[in-house]
Amino acid sequence: MFFKLLGTDENSKARFGTIQTAHGEIETPIFMPVGTIGTVKAVHQRDLDKDIKAQIILSNTYHLYLRPGMDIMKAAGGLHKFINWNKPILTDSGGYQVYSLTGIRKLKEDGVTFQSHIDGSRHHFTPSMVIDIQRAIGADIIMAFDECTPYPCEYNYAKKSLILTHKWLSNCKSHFDNTSGLYGHEQFLFGIVQGSVYKDLRQESAEYIASMDCNGNAIGGLSVGEPHEMMYEMTEEVCNILPDTKPRYLMGVGTPANILECIALGIDMFDCVMPTRNARNGMLFTQKGIINIKNNKWKDDFSAIDEAANSYVDTYYSKAYLRHLFVAGEILASQIATQHNLAFYLWLVKEARNKIKDGTFFDWKTRMVKQVTNRL
Repeated sequence: MFFKLLGTDENSKARFGTIQTAHGEIETPIFMPVGTIGTVKAVHQRDLDKDIKAQIILSNTYHLYLRPGMDIMKAAGGLHKFINWNKPILTDSGGYQVYSLTGIRKLKEDGVTFQSHIDGSRHHFTPSMVIDIQRAIGADIIMAFDECTPYPCEYNYAKKSLILTHKWLSNCKSHFDNTSGLYGHEQFLFGIVQGSVYKDLRQESAEYIASMDCNGNAIGGLSVGEPHEMMYEMTEEVCNILPDTKPRYLMGVGTPANILECIALGIDMFDCVMPTRNARNGMLFTQKGIINIKNNKWKDDFSAIDEAANSYVDTYYSKAYLRHLFVAGEILASQIATQHNLAFYLWLVKEARNKIKDGTFFDWKTRMVKQVTNRL
């Protein structure tokens, strides 16, 4: 079985399970570090594997299509071999990137015409082409092509976009079912629920995506500027409809508190650039709260970056040393901070899994949400 649901929490909708792929098993709930162009910024694949203990990473169809291109990808034997990563990979279809290209893209019923952000060259993505690109990349989990609506978004636009996303999913599913992978391992397709922040549209989309019987189901179009409570409301609405027997992936979310709250709503998979991007700017996530390591208060603090973190990351480096590296502009600062934040995120979802198992998740989650949002 691709997905096995192994247990649930009696005080929430939190659950734990496993996802089986040709490149290894993934324990859920899980966080996926973002490696957009085949690299998680500032981290070696070796460290992702051995120190951070990432079980799966995410890369992006749009970016890899533009650079290095599919000729190189095929010649390399797929992304796993190209980047020397032997664990699972998920690829986003490029729908979010197309959404972000407002002004240099044009939506049509059959797909999207857009200009490259690199050199201005024109390209056209169709649903079937996006599947072909992801076949060439060779990711274990691939996403259907969709349109991600902005926030705020007029109801009529969200409705029109929803119809387009559903049509594209149908085309993606048909093409996926009639093609095969290029590198001898099985790939799995996820559909994406859209509908902006409108309850009836989210319900309609969740019902349609569930009816398409993909291998898994994702929720897109959230964490694009809407209030957190609105994101939770839409997530809960969709989770009530999507089948329990398939993994649920909330795309682009989010803060440690967001992740904990959405695990409680029934989400299994997460990705976000926040832990890596914020790390490069000196923001660190810890069990006790958020640290801006550039602040003067840390200059003579020789304690570990996270004093409670010896269970998930090397605590050899002190706050004072890491601050010194940032002030001095040393590249190592970004490496240490990124490794720390990713290790924390992976620890957080693993700990959530353990708490669901032993029946203490809800109280632990409530306590942790307060702690991880503190500004230290």
